[in-house]
Amino acid sequence: MEADLNILADLGVDAYRFSVSWPRVLPEGRGNANPRGLEYYKHLVYGLRQRAIMPVVTLYHWDLPLALEAAGGWPERKTVGYFVDYVRTVVEALGDGVGMWITINQPQSCAMDGYGTGTRAPGLTDLHLAASAAHNLMIGHALAVSEIRRSLGGAARVGISLNLRPVRPLLPSDGPLARQVACDRYETFLLASITGAYPQRSWLTKMLEESSVRELETADRGLDFVGINYYGPLFVTRQPDTVAHCASKRLGEYGRAVQVVPAGMECSAMGTVIDSGGLTEVIAQVRSYGAGLQLFVTECGYATPDYVDPEGRVRDDDRCDYLSRHLRAAASCDVPGGPAGGFFVWSLFDNFEWTEGYSQRFGVVYVDFETQRRVPKQSARWLARVARTRWVGNE
Repeated sequence: MEADLNILADLGVDAYRFSVSWPRVLPEGRGNANPRGLEYYKHLVYGLRQRAIMPVVTLYHWDLPLALEAAGGWPERKTVGYFVDYVRTVVEALGDGVGMWITINQPQSCAMDGYGTGTRAPGLTDLHLAASAAHNLMIGHALAVSEIRRSLGGAARVGISLNLRPVRPLLPSDGPLARQVACDRYETFLLASITGAYPQRSWLTKMLEESSVRELETADRGLDFVGINYYGPLFVTRQPDTVAHCASKRLGEYGRAVQVVPAGMECSAMGTVIDSGGLTEVIAQVRSYGAGLQLFVTECGYATPDYVDPEGRVRDDDRCDYLSRHLRAAASCDVPGGPAGGFFVWSLFDNFEWTEGYSQRFGVVYVDFETQRRVPKQSARWLARVARTRWVGNE
């Protein structure tokens, strides 16, 4: 840990976002905490503070303890209570050493992709389960906000991270479809977080009982900030055969939308369309719903199959260019309400990606997975200069 923290300090950044693992703290999801797990995070928070780096903690990043999934997972209401108990355990252990708290990372991915489309763990394809999971996650988020406030008082800074993307029609006739997908996948969770209400035209509103919809309206939603996880826009159609390059990825039964990548568009190695202007759109959208809330870009990054060259260096010019463009978009004063309050690069180290395994690398620091040797990439040097000079440009 100390060596990794020194790498982070060398970058000159003033904040570091990391996720606490629920199974590491409570292996069975409930009951007695694992003291070694809590000590690990205490040391991490202390080490960051020693280096004048603010710890930004994400409490839930999809790793539900296996015992709780076996008992029904997020569609089961009991999971909400266990989540609040877990939050209490972590908050009491780390206390005011944490600068910012993020309750849940991308609840829509956990609910819709985990239980609806089956593209993420636990890989189920039942929209009724997805709807229950989505609602329980949003109630869990609201109760976590209340728990953090109860434990730490009004000084705690609390928010949520949402995966937000502009949804664009492939064809003019796909316009209504794009608007519905945007509502179902993104606006539903954004509005639920900020206003405590699901959009009337959302699939989730149609599938939930009226009592559940009213329950959210009475929940705590005293957020200090919204975190935006952004990678690129989403193109959808009902006619995927009309494009040469198509990622035939079903987005759900509503409208039978299919995600596509139009031919000729600039993409990352993972096939994500690159468009920094979309980040500006998303920031403006969030501000239109949550006037006065702080905004942070809590994830933004670029995947490539990086390698160490014969000189021992990792050259990732594409990543430097991607980050430069998106940092400029986040820092633009042309966005209504001004620039975002901060920008977190995904990620510090190469790691295991949920659907790609070890085949794609997002880190600004290369990791040899066999030996765990770290090699700062060209983008790490670029990021260090930006952090120290506050000037965004390419090498």
